[in-house]
Amino acid sequence: MDKIQTPATDALDAVNAEYEFLEAPGAISGEDYSKAIGPEKAARLFKTLVMKGDTTDSVYVFLIPALSKLSQRQTARALGEHALEMLKPIDLKHLTGYTHGGTSPLGMKNKYKVIFDECAGDMKTVIINGGGGGYLVELTLDEFAKAQPYELMPLKK
Repeated sequence: MDKIQTPATDALDAVNAEYEFLEAPGAISGEDYSKAIGPEKAARLFKTLVMKGDTTDSVYVFLIPALSKLSQRQTARALGEHALEMLKPIDLKHLTGYTHGGTSPLGMKNKYKVIFDECAGDMKTVIINGGGGGYLVELTLDEFAKAQPYELMPLKK
């Protein structure tokens, strides 16, 4: 299949990162993407959550398994925040350049702290949003790091 160019794939291409481009037409939610790519790949699928801390006003990009929930209280405390709040759609577009359902941690308009759930460190590859609705990229964390620094920490409930 022909690869579609997005800000995320542009960011990966700019650093000569190796990745596989996948499509999941019509997918918006983690559940949609999981069904589209099948159970074997879905086990390595991470959804992107962009949140703001109420103490520092910092924006964070969290990557958690697609069918999991973020442990907001635990994560906020670990980051020195009292609470975390999901960005409103208008703020998401303004701060990242992406819309809900098509947000990638790569190729954002601004650089933010990117944090994967610690389980990603045990996986050969991870699958993340490729920069648009229905687009995914599969890559190693080493290849991801070429384009975007990240941290690992316990995030999911």
